[in-house]
Amino acid sequence: MLLSMTGFGSAKVDTETSAISIELKSLNSKSMDLSLRMPRSLSDKELEIRNMITRSLVRGKVNLTIEVGRNKTSGTRSRINVELLNAYYKDLQDAAFNLGANSPDLFRLALHMPEVLQTESTDDRTEDVTWEQVGPLLQEAIDNFNTFRADEGKALTTEIISYIDRIRILLAEVDKHDPARVEHIRQRIQGHLQEISSSETFNQNRFEQEMIYFIEKLDIAEEKVRLVNHLHYFTETVYLPEPTGKKLGFIAQEIGREINTIGSKANDATIQRLVVEMKEELEKIKEQLNNIL
Repeated sequence: MLLSMTGFGSAKVDTETSAISIELKSLNSKSMDLSLRMPRSLSDKELEIRNMITRSLVRGKVNLTIEVGRNKTSGTRSRINVELLNAYYKDLQDAAFNLGANSPDLFRLALHMPEVLQTESTDDRTEDVTWEQVGPLLQEAIDNFNTFRADEGKALTTEIISYIDRIRILLAEVDKHDPARVEHIRQRIQGHLQEISSSETFNQNRFEQEMIYFIEKLDIAEEKVRLVNHLHYFTETVYLPEPTGKKLGFIAQEIGREINTIGSKANDATIQRLVVEMKEELEKIKEQLNNIL
């Protein structure tokens, strides 16, 4: 099954003190073009990370971002501003006394007055994460990335196979029309033969040799057989388990070569029209192959 060269994958985890997030993005590229953004604490693992990405993603313009931040739930504590709480509480008592109001919840009200409860950070430093924390998370991001590629590849497979099937249909039309083309050529040759056979300079042997050469030049039987084989080979290759984008590109070139040869040898308006339609389908295939791993 085909895999898309474009993809996205991410993974996140919160430790006791840190929040780690990894993001992978990829666009089309003829080779592996990897750009890294990661904490300095992982610099000694750069080669291992590059090998891990290259082995799993094969090729593409890949951006890998590893970010580490402080866990919002760690490294903080709440502190009561006692002096401010006392001041608020006394003011509320005085107000309640002056107004003759009941005052059962004065403490709760004072505790929730502005700036009474204050949050403080116990450690402003970000923990240096370890490879034991990042490695499995990176693999998770890669797995998610490859799942994305596979899903995109399924849609591309359906689309490309539909173009191949269309070329098959057009080739069947060429095959159906070919006998009429050959008969038309035969009648033209017979007509010309009658015109020139009465000439004094007519050489029967030479004429037969030239006719054999002419008929062979116009014969497209071998090209049709090779084109059928190329289409079959292309379809087989699409469903191979390994990345086949480059291989499919080479097969598409061979398909194009046979289509062009049929067009140049056919010498027939109907077949020329069918050849143009086959070329259109092949161009669609080549366009999509640019996005295949």
